[in-house]
Formats: sequence, structure tokens, C-alpha cells
Amino acid sequence: MELVLLTALGVGGATLIGAIIGFVFKNLSHKFSDIVLSFAAGVMLAASFFGLIMPSLDHGGELGIITTVIGIFCGAICLNLIDKLVPHLHKLAGADGEKHADSNINKILLFVFAIAIHNLPEGIAAGVGFGSENTAEALIIAGGIALQNIPEGMVIIAPMLAAGISKKRTLLYASLTGVIEVVGTLLGYFAVSFSSAVLPFALAFAGGTMLYVISDEMIPETHSHGSERGATYALLFGFCLMMAFDFLLG
Repeated sequence: MELVLLTALGVGGATLIGAIIGFVFKNLSHKFSDIVLSFAAGVMLAASFFGLIMPSLDHGGELGIITTVIGIFCGAICLNLIDKLVPHLHKLAGADGEKHADSNINKILLFVFAIAIHNLPEGIAAGVGFGSENTAEALIIAGGIALQNIPEGMVIIAPMLAAGISKKRTLLYASLTGVIEVVGTLLGYFAVSFSSAVLPFALAFAGGTMLYVISDEMIPETHSHGSERGATYALLFGFCLMMAFDFLLG
């Protein structure tokens, strides 16, 4: 349990780390952030497949493939419905960090709220990974999500400062988005701990949410600023690195 709690704090804290980087380095290039985010996408892609979807098949028994497919689509549909209510990153409030003259505090706070809502299922994915009883895989999944949270934390700083929100409040709001992820991680862990019967579906559901985030948000975001070639290779590198870790630790 201590390891799960530390992992939850690490996953949520990654957003705060990104926010601090955003404070210190306000003029990071799109190319740099796209490369980092693409690397994180590759890590998450490998983690979702090797750490969530494959274990779902292994624990699913005779109906494993059906349970896994249903779980993947349920996870994706869940995030799709959330997107309808609170669009994320590239759909709200100048996620590229540009200072728009017509920015207002309500719109920016909606943007931050959207990130917080999307962090809940990502946190659940990190927690569910521990249900497979493969600690190494669970840590890889959590590491991939944490990597994705760093550039996300960097992204939310500039719009809030541009809207006139104080530095203290900006850091507080960024921290709260990370707290949501801590809560999600603990929810995911306890859900599969109470009932092993839901483990195959929960693993696939978490995998589906990660695949949705990668395809719907991370890849489009990293391919919209002219750095798509570098972003593609960064994704491949992240994927291969996590695949190697999975092979060596497996």
C-alpha cells in the first residue's frame, strides 16, 4: 500500500513539477515540448499495451478477448463523453500557451478544470495497474502517465498568468489538477483490490482511456506545430524504451 501511495503522489506531483518548469522556463519552444510530449505518448502506448491490455487478456479466462475489447471501448467512450462536457488541451483556452488579449479568468479556470477532470481516469489507470500484481508493470504505467503530466503542467501556467491570476493561485490550481490524479490512482487500486473479478475489465478500461488520450490529444497536439517528424521518432523511442524495460523486467 505504501508503494501505491508513493506512486500516486509521484504521478500527481509530476504535474506540479511541470508547472514549476513552466514558471522557470516561460519561453520553451513548441518543438521541445512536442518532443517531450511525444516521448511520453510512446511510453504510455507501450504501458497501455504491455501493462494493461495484455494482462487483461491473461486474467480474462475463456472470455478474455471479449472482456478486453469491451473494456477498451468503454474506456475510450468514457473519455469521449467527458470531452463532450469539458474539452481538453488543444480544444480549450489556447493550450499552446499564447497570450490572447481576450482571455478571461473564467475561461482559463474552465481550461484548468478540464485538465483536472481528464486526470481522474488517467490516475485510475495508474492505480489499476497494481491490480495485476506485477509491480514492475504498474510502475512503468505510472511512469508513463507521470511523464505525460510534466508537459501538461507546463502548458497550464502561461494561460493563467496571462489572465491575471497571481503566481500563488496559479501554482495552487496546477497542484489541484495533480491532486485529482492522486485520488484517481487510489480509486483504481482499491477498485481492483476489493474484487478480482473486475480486474480484466478494469485493466482493459484503463488501457482504453490511455489509448484514447494518446490518439485524440497527444498525437494531434505534437503534430500541429511543424515538428511532426521529430515527434514521430520521439514516440517510437519512448515506445521501444518501455518495451525494452518490459522485456528485461518480465
